[in-house]
Amino acid sequence: MTTLPFIKMHGLGNDYVYVECFRKETKDIIARTDLSDLARRVSDRHFGVGSDGLVLMMPSKIADAKMLIFNADGSEAEMCGNAIRCVAKYLYESQLCTSQQMEIETLAGIRPLKVQAMDGVVQQVTVNMGIPVIESRTLLCANNPIGYTFVNMGNPHAVFFSEKIQQLPADTNVEFVRVINNKELSVRVIERGSGETLACGTGACASAVAAIYHGLTERNVTVHLPGGDLTVQWKDNLYPIFMTGTAEEVFRGNYTY
Repeated sequence: MTTLPFIKMHGLGNDYVYVECFRKETKDIIARTDLSDLARRVSDRHFGVGSDGLVLMMPSKIADAKMLIFNADGSEAEMCGNAIRCVAKYLYESQLCTSQQMEIETLAGIRPLKVQAMDGVVQQVTVNMGIPVIESRTLLCANNPIGYTFVNMGNPHAVFFSEKIQQLPADTNVEFVRVINNKELSVRVIERGSGETLACGTGACASAVAAIYHGLTERNVTVHLPGGDLTVQWKDNLYPIFMTGTAEEVFRGNYTY
């Protein structure tokens, strides 16, 4: 039997099981563990801890820390905007990183962050999400062409401004967007490997990018998700996009398997 300490955290209800891998004993456990299998086990909401996936927080040679993400189905993800805010919160509050500005390595590259803290407790985190890549595409649905906007935020997103879709693009995250006004969007997200989630940071950014690209909103957008709101800012098409939101710790425990 193996016992693994974990922290349960969420960003707007997009919840993950987090494992700190800075200590030797934990690193040794992770090194001999099938991480895809572990992600499936801990993510099960009936027989495990229950989450949208597993996140490992570990040392990095090129940044303040490194983040690895495994979806609930065991597949590995490149980036998660909600998860990275939670990682920043943990690093700062645990004093593993004492600066309010930090860099976190992901499979999508290094992401700079800035935490807003009060009395040592993180209130909000702003993430530099990088420069998005945008492309208009067409999906053939029941022999009818339906246009959508493909946005790469370090991970792939298909953004639809309609919910009348019978077939979804394969191997990508999907956002269904309703424009409320020129400053607000309402978004539902189906995450690759996890299903519909209460929030998705990269999905919120992709939705805002698509709306700005098509002239539907201004460049500062509030994205309403089932789990809460994120603020997205995109100064210009050649600039990185910035996302701001909360991060919350739920509980800590030990998972035995």
